[in-house]
Amino acid sequence: MLLSLLQARRDWPGGLLAERLAVSPRTVRRDVDRLRALGYPIAAGKGPAGGYRLDAGARLPPLLFDDEQAVALAIALRTATASGAGIGEAAARALHTVRQVMPQRLRHRIDAVGAIEAIGAAVTTGAVTTGAVTTGPAVGSAVGSAAAPPVDSATLLAVSDAVRAHEVLRFDYRSAPVPRRVEPHHLVTRRGRWYLVGWDLDRDDWRIFRADRITPRTPTGPRFTPRELPADSVAAFVTARFRGADGTSGAASSAGSAGSAGSAGSGDWPCRGQVILDLPAAEVAQYAYGGVVEEIGPRRCRLTLGSWSWVGLASIVGMFDADIEVIGPPELAAAFATLARRYATTAGQPPDDEHMPTTAQ
Repeated sequence: MLLSLLQARRDWPGGLLAERLAVSPRTVRRDVDRLRALGYPIAAGKGPAGGYRLDAGARLPPLLFDDEQAVALAIALRTATASGAGIGEAAARALHTVRQVMPQRLRHRIDAVGAIEAIGAAVTTGAVTTGAVTTGPAVGSAVGSAAAPPVDSATLLAVSDAVRAHEVLRFDYRSAPVPRRVEPHHLVTRRGRWYLVGWDLDRDDWRIFRADRITPRTPTGPRFTPRELPADSVAAFVTARFRGADGTSGAASSAGSAGSAGSAGSGDWPCRGQVILDLPAAEVAQYAYGGVVEEIGPRRCRLTLGSWSWVGLASIVGMFDADIEVIGPPELAAAFATLARRYATTAGQPPDDEHMPTTAQ
C-alpha cells in the first residue's frame, strides 16, 4: 500500500502518509527503509514539513502488483507478440517470469491468458516501393477504425477458462434475443478488438463473436472434444471471414495479379484490382492499408488493393482525390460505372450510359 501511494504522486508529507495508512510516523519510516532495501530509490526531505519521494533508479527493483495489475500485465504481454515490433520472444519470457513469481491464486488466471491469440497488429500501413512491387503488411481497410470498445477483464478470463477447459460456454449476446451455446475454440485479438471463435451448437456452424458483446453465464456447460478448425490456422480463418470468405481451406490463387479472387484458405480478399493514381506513392501509402503501392513517376503510382466486393473496392479507391486509371480486371471498371450511375442519380443528373461498361456483379 505504501508503494502504491508513493507511485501515485510526486511528494508525500510523512504525516499525510501515516494518516492515509492509519499507522504511526515511525511505522512509515520503517516501511520506507524496507522498500529501500529492496532497491526502491526513496528520497526523504528533512525538517517538520519533510516527506518522501519515489525517484527513478539506475536499476529495476522488484515490482509489486495487485491482482488486477498482474492479470492486465499478462494480457498485455500475451498480445505483444502481434505488435510487429520484434518483441514476441522477449514478451514470452517476461510472461513466464511473471507467472513464476505469482501466488497460486493468480497462476490460474494468468494461465487462462494462454488461450489468447493475437492476429496482426493494431495499426497497419501500406507498403511503398520504388521500381518494384513489395507486399504490404496485414490488410485492413482504407478507412481508420473507430476506437475499440472496452472489454471487461472478467469476461476475457471467463472465456479463456472455457477455451482451456474445453467446456461449452453459455452467454448472453447483445444482438441476440436468446442465450448462445458455443464450443469455444479461440479467444483472439485483432486490430484492437477481442473476438471469440467457436462452434455455435444451435446454428451448427462456426461463428465469430465480439467479446465486448458477451456476458458469460454460469455455470459452463459440459466438456467437449475440440473440432478441427476449417482452415490452416485461426489467423487465416478469422482474416478470411473478415474479408468476406468462408474461412475454409481452398486452392491457392494468384493474388498478386492485376485482379483476382483470393482463395478462402489463403485468407486473401475475394476481390483484388489494380489502378493508377495521379498522386505521389508516399501519399497513397499512408492510407492504402494492406495495399501494394509502386511509384511510376514523381506524382503517379500504381496501387494494388483488395476488398470484400468490386463496388467496395471501387469505393475505397474513389476516396483518393485524384484521377484514376483502371488497369484491371474488367469487374473493377464495371464497379466504377455502377458507382458513377448511383452518384449521377444522387446529384440529379442523368448518367451517360453510352460510355459506361456493363454493371458489376
